[in-house]
Amino acid sequence: MTNKGSQGGNTGARPTKAQRQEEARLKRLEIERQMAARKRNRKIGIALVVAAIVAVVAVVTLLPSKSPSTQAGTLPTMSALLSQADAAAKTAGCDAVVETPNYNNAGGADPLIDHAHIGVAPVLTEPALSTYPTVPPVSGPHANIPPGPLAAGIYDAPPDVYRAIHTLEHAGVVIWYSPAIASSPELAKIKEFYSQTANVGQSKVVIAPYDYPGTNGQLPKGIEMALAGWHRLQSCSAPSLAAAFAFASQYENPPAGGRTYIGVAREATSAI
Repeated sequence: MTNKGSQGGNTGARPTKAQRQEEARLKRLEIERQMAARKRNRKIGIALVVAAIVAVVAVVTLLPSKSPSTQAGTLPTMSALLSQADAAAKTAGCDAVVETPNYNNAGGADPLIDHAHIGVAPVLTEPALSTYPTVPPVSGPHANIPPGPLAAGIYDAPPDVYRAIHTLEHAGVVIWYSPAIASSPELAKIKEFYSQTANVGQSKVVIAPYDYPGTNGQLPKGIEMALAGWHRLQSCSAPSLAAAFAFASQYENPPAGGRTYIGVAREATSAI
């Protein structure tokens, strides 16, 4: 007689103990495999995040550094500076703008000696700075063309002072500063502001250290910034962007910030 219960390889029979143990082992292996995969994926994710952070830091480090005030839209406007000018001039210890005498105290409104060209009689050689009535000089014998007036711009070294006087005759403005304040944050603001081309321009403004040999080759004691126009001078005990702009905006021609030119330059419409 055939045993029917053995047909079909014990189909439908309960798993044996060995089969249950094998099934449990396989489940454990699958769980361990899944846990290992999740752990591996977490490590990969962390590594990718760290790599991204390192890449960002490297890019930022390699980019040219900029101070906050160099970012677009953070420089003061001309109107803002003019609104601050009076208070800023007081804080910076600025004297009132003064009208200066002619060279050699020559009489008359526009004597020849006050605008003589060096190299031509009666001024054949460069006069000593001590012969000029003010420090810095704002009129008097000056360099003729060539090389002509001093070009507008920011000078880290003292430029030709006799060319600078010629620039004043053409209605330029020179913002002189003491070399002792070369690292001043406020001086940096002045340079940064006048480095603009779109908002302010710098067609006739010079910024430079006043540092020359001999008597009158240094700014007077206690003066760190001197604002010079033709026959006009304002001295300040500290640098100030607002004070400098307020002066330059009306003694440079053309003026800036909606102001009117009030200088007396002999050749106000001439270029430099």
